[in-house]
Amino acid sequence: MEKQNKVLLLGIWASPYTKRVELALKLKGVSYEYVEEDMFNKSPLVFKYNPIHQRLPILVHNGNPIVESLVIIEYIDETWKNGPPILPADPYKKSQLRFWATFIHQSQLFETMVKVLKSDGEEQEKDINKMLETIKVLEEGLKDIFPDDNNVGYLDFVICSVFSFHVAMEEVLGIKMVDSEKTPLLHSWVTKLNHLALVKETMAPNHILVEVLKVVRQKALKAASAT
Repeated sequence: MEKQNKVLLLGIWASPYTKRVELALKLKGVSYEYVEEDMFNKSPLVFKYNPIHQRLPILVHNGNPIVESLVIIEYIDETWKNGPPILPADPYKKSQLRFWATFIHQSQLFETMVKVLKSDGEEQEKDINKMLETIKVLEEGLKDIFPDDNNVGYLDFVICSVFSFHVAMEEVLGIKMVDSEKTPLLHSWVTKLNHLALVKETMAPNHILVEVLKVVRQKALKAASAT
């Protein structure tokens, strides 16, 4: 029994991809060991368990590695049946959640947000427009899948991991990302998620995020001005 419960998570604390996996593990009540990795100096474990991409997070269950955050979440749901379901049983509903989670992932929304944080002037304006356009498409899509219950699961983890720090981003940049008037569904969804105990204990506090984002932005702009 002890061997069956050996779970290791390699990740980065500021990564939304790591956070969504942590949310899934905690929802299921899975005990796990967490190893914080350095993005710029990854440990040998990363190359051992994900030799193809060397990306994080990596879930290691009984010595078997599972990679890519969305794949990991589905693995958690299928492996630990005792906790609340992460994905619905209905095939159509499941397909819709998978579609929008993949849309957020493939649109590189988070990466665009990071570009906005690190850029300035015309380059930043271009990144902001791309970010807001993706958010607008997402807002339209949410009309058909907006949760009408208090259950939390697959798409909630993806939404939360990407948008939970929008307040800190808005404070640092002075721009609106999730607006109660322009994107009311997304704003309502993110606000609801940020008030959940599960999310509060997993995501970093806003004041810490603000300080980290300020440092990241200052370093990026300083490096850009030096070139």
